[in-house]
Amino acid sequence: MQCVIVGTGGQGILFASKVMGHIAMGKGQNVVGSEVHGMAQRGGSVVSHFKVGDYLSPMVKAGEADLLLAFDQNEAVRNIHFLKDGGDLVVNLYDPEAFKNERLQSYIEKHDIKVHSIEGYSILKEHMGGKFLFLNVLILGAMSGSSVESGSIEDVRKAIEELSPSRFVQDNLKVLELGYEATAH
Repeated sequence: MQCVIVGTGGQGILFASKVMGHIAMGKGQNVVGSEVHGMAQRGGSVVSHFKVGDYLSPMVKAGEADLLLAFDQNEAVRNIHFLKDGGDLVVNLYDPEAFKNERLQSYIEKHDIKVHSIEGYSILKEHMGGKFLFLNVLILGAMSGSSVESGSIEDVRKAIEELSPSRFVQDNLKVLELGYEATAH
């Protein structure tokens, strides 16, 4: 499995990568990942590459990612070229109309990309008092609810219980369920 995780600095991309790696290693699978690229400390674009399986390089080539986790809709558009035909895009939408761009929709259809969207900021405003630091776990829940190959909700829940700082465990578990429920079919 090849995955690219994108967003902006401060959205928790490293923690999401850590959770996914923890799940894979717990199953005895090989994991390689890149360091985060971009201006993480300044709120700029951040891209993390992550592979599970018999890979030597952590970098995902354009057109080969099975999964794109996008914590920001603009970063999803900038990095959609990493997805293979038939790949899955889990994306946080804050302006759904902007994502209905004709060229973007044409690209998605041409490449048979499965889009699993969640209005993360709205959910976090309503249920978490606007604590956006939980967006990463919300997206992991949406990934599990979308039934992409990266991990079941049980696997993600267990990893979060083991990896979260103790003061965030309960909130992370609540947010995980919110993301799962928002995309579960």
